[in-house]
Amino acid sequence: LIIASLTISGILVFFIVPLTIVFFIYLSNILLLIYQRNNELKADPLSDVWNSVRKTIASFWDIYARVWHGYELHGVENLPEGPGILVYYHGAIPIDYLYFLSRLFLWKKRLCLSVADNFVFRLPGLKLLLAVTGIIPGTREECLVALKNGYLVSISPGGVREALFSDESYRLMWGNRKGFAQVALEAKVPIIPMYTQNVREGYRMFKERRFFRQLYESTRLPFTPPYGGLPVKFRTYIGKPIPYDPNITTEELVEKVCKGKFLFSFQTKTAVQALISKHQTIPGNIWKALLERFDKRRK
Repeated sequence: LIIASLTISGILVFFIVPLTIVFFIYLSNILLLIYQRNNELKADPLSDVWNSVRKTIASFWDIYARVWHGYELHGVENLPEGPGILVYYHGAIPIDYLYFLSRLFLWKKRLCLSVADNFVFRLPGLKLLLAVTGIIPGTREECLVALKNGYLVSISPGGVREALFSDESYRLMWGNRKGFAQVALEAKVPIIPMYTQNVREGYRMFKERRFFRQLYESTRLPFTPPYGGLPVKFRTYIGKPIPYDPNITTEELVEKVCKGKFLFSFQTKTAVQALISKHQTIPGNIWKALLERFDKRRK
């Protein structure tokens, strides 16, 4: 009985924060359902009539971000006034991205549409939340329509694979994905790189095992659960935009984004590992990330 109790306690310590985040996400969806019923809303989920409840939800997540991760957002001035494509590194849990969406809405009253993996739309009980927060499947047509309507559209080329199998070395796992570059060229919009410091120190995955990798590649479902939830320092950096260039090829644009992915204040595109080293301890160090909560010089 004692061994069983200790085992359960250990499991809870590992997974309590990720499970709490899941709970709050579903709580956000319940709030939307109550708001919809009380106001008898049938309007487009992206319309402004939802802004008051969006602000309530964004405020909650922003408070959570400030308290638990001392969250900071830098480089908002690099976002274009019109449409553009945000490209970002995918942590084990993209909670940093949720923080970014919340603060962007609170600061700029701006909704950024987010490309999500297909499995997200199969999760039960989140349909309204996904619609109101602008989560889209990410087909070429959907992205082009969103950009034409003036929205920012965000995508992580590494996606779930990067979330599951990248690690504290912060390696990119884009493979041959370059659809985002093709869409940017077709829509004639800039690409803006974005990265959150210490995201892998906050939440991690168990070390890659061949079985789990094969399981994911065959099912495209994330069977490996994240763990952690330590209150490390999170800083999201939005880099200088890579402008539309009618003379650039898709391959050249992908290469530019790779080299500038973690760019914050630099004009010159340097190697991705050099940029990661500029903003991130490699390999990631949990203690250092925790101590950065008290580092006033970086603010």
